Amino acid sequence: MATAVWDRDGKGAVPTGATSFWKAGHAPTLIAAFLYFDLAFMVWVLLGPLAPMISKTLALTPAEKGLMVATPTLAGAFLRVVNGLLVDRIGPKLSGAISQVIVIVGLFVAWYMGVNSFEGTLALGVILGFAGASFAIALPLASRWYPPEHQGKAMGLAGMGNSGTVLAALFAPMLAKIFGWNAVLGLACIPLGIVFVAYMLMAKDAPNPPAPKKMVEYLEPLKFADAWWLMAFYSVTFGGFVGLAASLPIYFTDQFGLTPIVAGYCTAACVFAGSLVRPMGGALADAIGGLKALMMVFVVAALALAGVAFATTLPVALGLFVVAMLALGTGNGSVFQLVPQRFQAEIGVMTGLVGMAGGVGGFYLASSLGFAKQFTGSFTSGFLIFAGLALLALLGVLAVKTKWRATWNTGARI
Repeated sequence: MATAVWDRDGKGAVPTGATSFWKAGHAPTLIAAFLYFDLAFMVWVLLGPLAPMISKTLALTPAEKGLMVATPTLAGAFLRVVNGLLVDRIGPKLSGAISQVIVIVGLFVAWYMGVNSFEGTLALGVILGFAGASFAIALPLASRWYPPEHQGKAMGLAGMGNSGTVLAALFAPMLAKIFGWNAVLGLACIPLGIVFVAYMLMAKDAPNPPAPKKMVEYLEPLKFADAWWLMAFYSVTFGGFVGLAASLPIYFTDQFGLTPIVAGYCTAACVFAGSLVRPMGGALADAIGGLKALMMVFVVAALALAGVAFATTLPVALGLFVVAMLALGTGNGSVFQLVPQRFQAEIGVMTGLVGMAGGVGGFYLASSLGFAKQFTGSFTSGFLIFAGLALLALLGVLAVKTKWRATWNTGARI
């Protein structure tokens, strides 16, 4: 069987063409990227499942609870840009190692010293932002090994690490009940340390990395409207996913009076749905085109979130959240099928920029739900506004699809 070759510079470093997906790249690196991303996401949203207990101990208001769980999201958003620059300057493997050490040390210090104030939770949230910024490292680490026709699957599998939010929702409330919520911060260092060792042994930077550029050149993509559109789409898909992952434990305890552990189970079910379909979203986008996939995603997400705004029973709300998360998770994979098609040479910084936009969207959703609850006594307005944003994103896709399909000559479906 004849086998063509491809790499990001066209020099034939990575096999592809007739080669199957698992032979087209570097499987150990893909697995390492997933593990790093998975555990990083676990601790990134850790304050969400612990929020009911932390807020009780520290007597936080609904707005303070919303800001507490939203702070890691915002910090991670801006740190993703930093990590995107580091990936292109020093390589993804070393960038990931530095970020992991910062998170492990930060959690250990927080456990040892204790978190005793609202300000302390915000400071911890900034440290956890480094975990959320793993997105800008793990995806380029995997993506650079794979050719265009396998980008959706590679980015989807690496990105499925957002399933780490399920681990936080399942185990953090249970461990907090047994050992206390502050102890959970120290316990999290154990799996993080194990994954760090595995990452250092398995991960490998792809050959022929992009040549170093002047710092200002890394922001060149922002001169193009396509970059801003991709950032806007991801602010809704990923912003909705991570915003809900951080906020649902608070929603379920406040809205339906669930215990933190039961609220964690409900959150885990929703988050698992969104995480599971991310690689399927990438594969779907490979098959039918990322734009067509996104159009379906935004319609379903808008309808589900609007329905949640008026849900009066737990089964209805839970079912609608699962549908919304399935749509948003599919959208995450779809957006990152498109990013390398347009910005392959700038994949590191574009991953950071698009990831930043997703984090900003998550910060908005999580914090707005807290403010909506405090000032209106209900979460309704927060969900309705975000549903409206999904519809605006749909209009954006309709506005650019014809031009993108006519001008992006990548050989892959758009």
